[in-house]
Amino acid sequence: MKKRVLLSFLLILCGAVVFFCQEVIEEIVVIVNDDIITLSQVKEQDELLRQMLRVQFQGEQYQREYERRRKNLLNEMIVERLLLQEAQIKEINVDEQMKLYIENMKKENDIESDAELFQIMRQQGTDPEEWSKQLRESIMKEGVIFTEVNRNIVLDDSEVVSYYKVHSKEFKVIPEYNLKAISISAELKSEEEVEAKKREISEKIASGQDLAALASEYSDGPEKEKQGDLGTYKKGELEKSLEQAVEKLKVGEITPWLKMRNSWILLKLEEKKEERVKTYEEARKEIEQQLFAEIYQKKLNEFLNKLREKSYINILKPNPLDIK
Repeated sequence: MKKRVLLSFLLILCGAVVFFCQEVIEEIVVIVNDDIITLSQVKEQDELLRQMLRVQFQGEQYQREYERRRKNLLNEMIVERLLLQEAQIKEINVDEQMKLYIENMKKENDIESDAELFQIMRQQGTDPEEWSKQLRESIMKEGVIFTEVNRNIVLDDSEVVSYYKVHSKEFKVIPEYNLKAISISAELKSEEEVEAKKREISEKIASGQDLAALASEYSDGPEKEKQGDLGTYKKGELEKSLEQAVEKLKVGEITPWLKMRNSWILLKLEEKKEERVKTYEEARKEIEQQLFAEIYQKKLNEFLNKLREKSYINILKPNPLDIK
């Protein structure tokens, strides 16, 4: 620790200058044990964050998400440094994981050699060396977390059973409806033409003709090509007026003609799955995943807090991105 304190003192004494002989002055934002985080590194991560969020969000939603993530950016960088330092202390070797990852990547993309893979990366604007460095660091960080957190999580069967008993209502399976349909477009047809077609179809259904065959012959909607098959809908997914009509049906029954915006539709209930609660065996995997996630987050926070406590962290610029 004396070495770390001495190094930290010298870095602070130097102010924001890392290399005196260079024309470019690099500002130090945080000292993390024997390492530093610079302003240019923070800006680089900030730009990567922006690029990632632009793919997922737009407009005000993007701005809100960016502001939320931006506030924690420096803390995330500090945690990453601590994990990498811990990986080095533990001498975690990730050569085999790196090799396996690259082999799988080549296999999935039908690439025969590392040279070909890296050439494709260069053509797409990716630096293979930087990519390899980031991959290695990512696997190293995961290795530390697995060793210190994941490996120490053991779920007892009694915990899973108890959770199911207390929270069984969380495992409700909502009703599902499998439907067939015939729809008649009201566009480019007179009211008399529409009524005549509805009547003709209704009469054929009443005489015992199959709705699927009639849909293939008469329907104006996309279900025509599927013999009237509309697929399966969960409760809440259908338009309200249609769902209300379907809920009154028994399997095999058909609704009256239902008015839509520019069409009329008949629905037949082919199959219905009633609301029920999943059995313990059905819900077990979901419960285990949920309990694991809760314990994992708690243990991860505890580990990261201990890592911080035993480390020297000096934040010289708490809001580096606000500096003009």
